[in-house]
Amino acid sequence: SHYQYGKFEVIDILEEAVGLAPDPVKGSLQYQVLKYMLRLWGKQNPLQDAKKSRWYLDRLIEKMESEFSKCDSCVPPF
Repeated sequence: SHYQYGKFEVIDILEEAVGLAPDPVKGSLQYQVLKYMLRLWGKQNPLQDAKKSRWYLDRLIEKMESEFSKCDSCVPPF
């Protein structure tokens, strides 16, 4: 049941969601974040999965911030 999100297969949602990622690394990190969040309440230890999702999200943010800091013409993200 944790492979389903409502009437949808989690993998179908994930594949669609990461389709716009600018590169495979960021896409794979986004994939992991979403995977753990979509399956959060269907598993035995939701806190553990929330922490796993946060770990991947933090890594994704670090990569994005690192790239942003190297870009002279970038507009601040917020």
